[in-house]
Amino acid sequence: MTHDNSWPVATKFLSIGASDINDKEQIVMTLDHDVQNKSEANLKKYRQIEEFAKRQGVAFYPAGRGIGHQIMVEEGYAWPGTLAVASDSHSNMYGGVGCLGTPVVRTDAASIWATSKTWWQIPPICKVTFTGTLPPGVTGKDVIVALCGLFSNDEVLNHAIEFAGSEESMASLKVDDRLAIANMTTEWGALTGLFPIDETLRRWLKYKATETAFNQAMTDSKVRAQFTHERLDDLFAHQLSADRGAKYAKYLHLNLSTLSPYISGPNSVKVATPLQDLAAQNLKVDKAYLVSCTNSRASDLAAAAKVFKDAAEENGGIIPRIADGVNFYIAAASAPEQAAAEASGDWQAMLEAGAKPLPAGCGPCIGLGTGLLEPGEVGISASNRNFKGRMGSTDAKAYLASPEVVAASALHGKIAGPGWYNQPPGWSGVVRGEGDGIKEEDRMITADEALEKVIGQLDSLVDDGQRNIHGSESSPQADDQMIEVLPGFPERVEGEIVFCDADNINTDGIYPGKYTYQDDISPEKMAEVCMMNYDSAFASTAREGDILVAGFNFGCGSSREQAATAILAKKIPLVVAGSFGNIFSRNSINNALMGVEVPRLVQRLRQTFSETVGSVPQQNVAEPSQNQESLDSPPPARPVTPPTEKLLTRRTGWKLVWDVRRSKVDIQEGENGLRWSQKVGELPPNVQEIIATGGLEKWVKKQIEHLK
Repeated sequence: MTHDNSWPVATKFLSIGASDINDKEQIVMTLDHDVQNKSEANLKKYRQIEEFAKRQGVAFYPAGRGIGHQIMVEEGYAWPGTLAVASDSHSNMYGGVGCLGTPVVRTDAASIWATSKTWWQIPPICKVTFTGTLPPGVTGKDVIVALCGLFSNDEVLNHAIEFAGSEESMASLKVDDRLAIANMTTEWGALTGLFPIDETLRRWLKYKATETAFNQAMTDSKVRAQFTHERLDDLFAHQLSADRGAKYAKYLHLNLSTLSPYISGPNSVKVATPLQDLAAQNLKVDKAYLVSCTNSRASDLAAAAKVFKDAAEENGGIIPRIADGVNFYIAAASAPEQAAAEASGDWQAMLEAGAKPLPAGCGPCIGLGTGLLEPGEVGISASNRNFKGRMGSTDAKAYLASPEVVAASALHGKIAGPGWYNQPPGWSGVVRGEGDGIKEEDRMITADEALEKVIGQLDSLVDDGQRNIHGSESSPQADDQMIEVLPGFPERVEGEIVFCDADNINTDGIYPGKYTYQDDISPEKMAEVCMMNYDSAFASTAREGDILVAGFNFGCGSSREQAATAILAKKIPLVVAGSFGNIFSRNSINNALMGVEVPRLVQRLRQTFSETVGSVPQQNVAEPSQNQESLDSPPPARPVTPPTEKLLTRRTGWKLVWDVRRSKVDIQEGENGLRWSQKVGELPPNVQEIIATGGLEKWVKKQIEHLK
């Protein structure tokens, strides 16, 4: 699936020499991101996309029909037991219906159109087990907000997640809850979040098939339906499931029964706070948003409307107005979801309360259109991402919450809940951790499972014995081993280090969202705004030929390719980080930006530049005092004497040389400083070839020309 970026994808597709989409049944195009923009330039782009889709004979959904991810689910393109991708970072959402959804980028999309193929590096798998059941007043949104905050040390970074649990636990998570959870596994750092094909999903699928059959009979439609009972019978007869005894890279668990409503923020999904704690602070709200593919389905709209309907019972049957000074924006995930909300009276209830309707689409969630946050404002949203500056001003604060908490906050003018949750007696905190969460005394395993466990233990003992006898794979001679460097790929990359001292620098920080869908931005302008939302001084600090070094999880967030191409436009040839978000790594390779992970370098830079004589060790990062700072920027240091200025971007005077052939970096810490070397990952020939060719787009073009 491609959305507003379909035309940029089409131009890439045509530029590589392709003319006809290889498999027309494989492609879906939607218009959803900038649907409020009525400028001639945007309308022209929309016309070009529609004309291209019709000419190619692929599925097309116009502006106003809904958000692409919702369309993929409600129209059955995201089919259980299959793989579906989209050129958008929230493709993970398809995992809510048992479809392996994961994002690709524009260049990938163009190559898929041309060849029906793309590439992946198979990720490690994390099994997340739910125990207990979801209490009344707690939602799927609370589950994923809590997971992002309670497991905030990159536990699932670049992993694929499988969600599991007992039949009772999973039954407490309805399909809409699962969609919200899977959607925000992106923010948690995962590549995908997959729910099982279980009885809850089967009931939902059967309802969709019956609904589709009824609608087709009423309209005499000749369009081929995705949801049919015959297709479901085949799915259930041959459904995929994890192998018995499958082993995972990681195991995490969360007891749903111990969960309460949670709020994310401000300005970071890694900060999650129980609603009752924030509500006690009387935090004023200026804007509230019930928008996005995460939580704007009919069930979400009903939950929000219930807040006002319940209040009407104590107000003489009259729907109360939202608090003075608050703007409350609502947009359904799709036109059918809005129609369902209108039929139930939920849409009208919110309009009576003073909500401002927006067309079905992304809008404020992506920082486009009406109602963006102004400097100094506080917003609370049912969307998926609250990075600094994403929904408006970088000087605003954004929180994430469930639809009912957003509605209650709009009603009261401050962060508040509807009062539907009651804390259980004896509650002592959220139960979560590593492992599957099942107590040994409660564990029941079959004879086959016991045998598999014993065999697994024997395999481990054999592996340990072989290592003890033969030694590890690493040896002193390994440092002298050299890899082949393909023609056109540099054997050495060197430059001065410019240090951006922060973890989780996201794609909104690297390239502002307001420029993402402007397709005529010049390289000079891209260089000018590169890293603007992270540090406005970056443009004047960094120079051509510098080596950009950042902290951990660099490039998390959306799938925008400009996060990589803007750095290239700044003429920075290499990015080094403690670790990268996978979507940024993919974009880097596809656009010929080189990247290397060197955690030790980040640590040395922080030891040298982030600490001063007489300073005290930095405390664990907690929510800043009075919510005045963003955790997507470096946390505030404790006062020291003498005070030292914290620079977001620093010229270090250090030199870095990446010896590609020897797979190592050499660091010179200043003119007379320490000199040291570090082995880094080898660059495989296929990646070298893509980068040396100038990126995936040019590589695919070369392959097409060769075939011709």
